[in-house]
Amino acid sequence: MAFAGRLAVRVIGAAVAAVTLLVGSTALAIWWTARQDARPASDAIVVLGSAQYNGVPSSIFEARLEHARELYEDGVAPVIVTVGGRAEGDEFSEAEAGRDYLADTGVPRDALLAVPEGVDTLESVRAVAAEFADRGWESAVLVSDPWHAMRAERMASDAGLEATSSPTRQGPAVQTRTTQFRYILRETAAYLLYRATGESVAGAPGIG
Repeated sequence: MAFAGRLAVRVIGAAVAAVTLLVGSTALAIWWTARQDARPASDAIVVLGSAQYNGVPSSIFEARLEHARELYEDGVAPVIVTVGGRAEGDEFSEAEAGRDYLADTGVPRDALLAVPEGVDTLESVRAVAAEFADRGWESAVLVSDPWHAMRAERMASDAGLEATSSPTRQGPAVQTRTTQFRYILRETAAYLLYRATGESVAGAPGIG
């Protein structure tokens, strides 16, 4: 009986250690990926959507759009793809709001493509992958918040895209250490959920 009790304690301890190691290593990988900035010549720059208000991008979304514009001006890709659907009651989709914002900042309309689909990252990257397949495109540079980069890359790769990421370095998601820590924790949970179930989770910006 005593032996069985000791064995149970060891098994439980090993399971706790394994979970702790998995969570810790995932969080570290998210932090490391967030520090990278890959911008190879690609078919398109893909801006993952975030909240918009009556056609006006939120501060998080605006930071992504501005970064995408910089990549476009640097010659990373000839097209910027904005993606994201329309919430119930909204007049504009995230993709349309992003496209119009970029057009207003001087990006030529023929260099912009809106894909107004997806209520979370997984739906969005699948919609983008379908659009890429129709156009014969393969490679994409993803623009989102730093902590979102690893999960977005993984989902895009699983959808058949050759994806790298160039995260934003401005905006609310990177303003304070507390904010960064909170986003890393939430992205760790979201990434592990996706790897375990193949599903996405809707939530705050960069989490869905």
